[in-house]
Amino acid sequence: VDLKECLQSAEFISSSNENFKILEDGSVYTTSAVSLSAEKKTFTILLKDIQEHVQKKIHVSLVEEEKKKTRHARDTVLKRTKRRWGPIPSVMIENSLGPFPLQIQQVQSDTAQNYTIYYSASGPGIDQDPKGLFYIERETGNIFATRAVDREQYPSFQIICFATTPDGYSPEVPLVHTIRIEDDNDNAPYFTQDLFEFSVPENSKPGVVVGKVTAEDRDEPYTLHTTLKYRIVSQNPPVTPAFSLHGDTGVIAVLLPQLDRELVSSYTLLVEVRDMAGQPFGLCTTGTAVIRIEDTNDNAPCFKQTQYETRVEENRVNVEILRVSVVDLDEPGSPGSGAVYEIIRGNDDRSFEITTDKNTNEGILCVVKGLDYESAKQRILVIAVNNEAPYMLAPHSQQLSQSTSSVTVHVLDVDEGPVFKPCHLRLDVKECEEVGTSIGKYLAEDPETGNSEGICYRIPPGQCNWISIDEKSGEVRTIKVLDRDLGEMRQGQCNITVLAIDRNGKTGTGTIQVVIQPGNKNYPRITKTDYIMCRDRKPICLTAQDGDESPYSTPFVYRITDRSLASMWKITRHNDNSVYLSPKGDTPFGTYNIPVSVIDNGGKVGENLVKVNLCDCVTPTECDTGPRGYSNGNVTLGVWAILAMILGSLLLLLILITICGCCGSGVMHRHVTDDCANHNLIISNTEAPGEEVMDHNVIPLQNTNDQGGYGIKTGDQQTFEMVKGRGHTLESVKGGGHQTLGSVKEGGGQPMMDTCRYSYSEWHNFTHPRLGEKVHLCRQDEEQKHSEDYLLSYNYEGKGSLAGSVGCCSDQHEEEALDFLDQLEPKFRTLAETCVKR
Repeated sequence: VDLKECLQSAEFISSSNENFKILEDGSVYTTSAVSLSAEKKTFTILLKDIQEHVQKKIHVSLVEEEKKKTRHARDTVLKRTKRRWGPIPSVMIENSLGPFPLQIQQVQSDTAQNYTIYYSASGPGIDQDPKGLFYIERETGNIFATRAVDREQYPSFQIICFATTPDGYSPEVPLVHTIRIEDDNDNAPYFTQDLFEFSVPENSKPGVVVGKVTAEDRDEPYTLHTTLKYRIVSQNPPVTPAFSLHGDTGVIAVLLPQLDRELVSSYTLLVEVRDMAGQPFGLCTTGTAVIRIEDTNDNAPCFKQTQYETRVEENRVNVEILRVSVVDLDEPGSPGSGAVYEIIRGNDDRSFEITTDKNTNEGILCVVKGLDYESAKQRILVIAVNNEAPYMLAPHSQQLSQSTSSVTVHVLDVDEGPVFKPCHLRLDVKECEEVGTSIGKYLAEDPETGNSEGICYRIPPGQCNWISIDEKSGEVRTIKVLDRDLGEMRQGQCNITVLAIDRNGKTGTGTIQVVIQPGNKNYPRITKTDYIMCRDRKPICLTAQDGDESPYSTPFVYRITDRSLASMWKITRHNDNSVYLSPKGDTPFGTYNIPVSVIDNGGKVGENLVKVNLCDCVTPTECDTGPRGYSNGNVTLGVWAILAMILGSLLLLLILITICGCCGSGVMHRHVTDDCANHNLIISNTEAPGEEVMDHNVIPLQNTNDQGGYGIKTGDQQTFEMVKGRGHTLESVKGGGHQTLGSVKEGGGQPMMDTCRYSYSEWHNFTHPRLGEKVHLCRQDEEQKHSEDYLLSYNYEGKGSLAGSVGCCSDQHEEEALDFLDQLEPKFRTLAETCVKR
């Protein structure tokens, strides 16, 4: 390969395939047997100019050459192969002293006479092959070394030898010859660190690992040249040996069972490492290891003084009065020496507090609550000290008790102002007390004299103006009628600051809390006093209210104060607030004014007049429009009642004429059928469509045996009153029954019944043809216009149904199915009463 054409200044030549070597002249050789029959061989030649930083590549492809198969053709059956030339690998001692050139090996071929070599080194200096280190004699094949070799730089060499005939033919395959550099112990071991630093807690037990020192050797591995041994040369301070060093591993462990930081805080070890397994002739190196002893809290703090004495003025707060200090042999600034102070005796009232100054480790004693000279002229405190870290008992130490110190505090007397006792006084006063009522006294004392002489009292302005205090005696009185329902008194309490001033002008303050207690100032009253009671005589619920609070409100006691009315009416308890009022026996209808007294829990009586209209009605609305009622058996009618009777009579007359006209006609016409069916009152609470008329205004009728009922049953035939309302006539159809018009007459003070009724057969003959005609018209009308005003009959509910017909127009012949009479309106009964009047 022409290398100069690609890169003329190539300093480094290599191949991407290790099976091929490229020489400087461009010759390419194989370093092992290569087969080209399977596939084409390709590799890349890499050229580098290290100084110019230029790199070039040459791609080479190898193919099998056909001509070479015929040139050396032999017998195709048997082939004779000559012996290859191959000397044993050579060995060269590192740092050899010569003399140079030094013969290493001789290579010879039986057929060749000229020899050349191409060599390469393997190892860290592979990129810097020592040119000219080896050469071969062209005629003899002797290989010589020109100088000594460093094994650490070049562990071995590979020399490719070429044998050629004088005419340039190469009968031999190139020989790869290995020259190994035998190691010489020319490198001393060295420590990986200049200084090893370790730490171990004091009082550690023997055998505790402290750390490990490590060393390395550049000589050949796994030989005596790199077999290292460690030992401790010396220890500083030169006391009893405290540590041991494992010779093979370099591990340092605790040897002395009593490592005391307070005696020796750190140790410095001089450590030696030697190769040749520690033999004296081996190479060695020394290093340094520093071992620091970590502090543990094995020394308890102790006060410098066992007694202290200090002074402080009375009533002073948040003032420092003393500093105490301790001695601790542990490491300063560590949790083992940090002092924690506490007061263990003499501070029951929490007047003192002690803290720690982090900078000086002193205890600062302060007064946080004012002291009273008159109460105690002297205070004795006992202070104890501990460390932040828990105490650890060392092997060489004994159990120590907690260090304590006593502090005597002298309280200095100061002229001070009056003091209220108590400083906060609560006074309870009832509502509606008279103005000027005394509610208590609030006095102050002079701490020096212990009495209240010469002290005057005053309430500063700007506070609630309910209360006043006597300047001399301190008596507290009301200046207003206290009412919790007025203004600022609604809160029910007020805090008043009171000043006490002695002869010297010293002032003391106190607080009075005036609490207004609820009083019984309101009368209970019944919220509703006008009622209407109908003929069912359902009890009336009376409810009273009282503006007072407990215990002056509920429970209430109700009484009827009129004896005559008390014999006719009775009161039944419901709950604490309410009672039921109901008549006794057959109390006649009429209006009654019943005096009812209500007594609250405080004994206050409220008189109430309850008006009850005992009316012959079903619903109270019947008696709201006029004064109609019953009294002593006489009937009184109002204007509206008379007008209602007249209009009802005219309406009833019109209905009778219409019914007679319809029944008298022999032929049923279409127009008559539509009109009559459309204006019948339909009870539509069955499965047939229609307007629902059974609403809350419909009131059931009582049996005819009751005095106030209007449902009449005579013999086997029952009559009923017809209903007017919502655009319907007085005729109505209900399944299984028939309707008649009952007229009510008076006779002998008792209601008598005279009936005028339609029989069921007459009613059936009237309605059945019309219903049939409507059905016929509905079938012929595509728009179903005739289906809106006739009753639908649902008389079949499926196979096996036991119900049969449930429609309102079912063909039933029972004369007793008149249950719909119980759902008639009160106005219909009023109309019936009007119609039977003379």
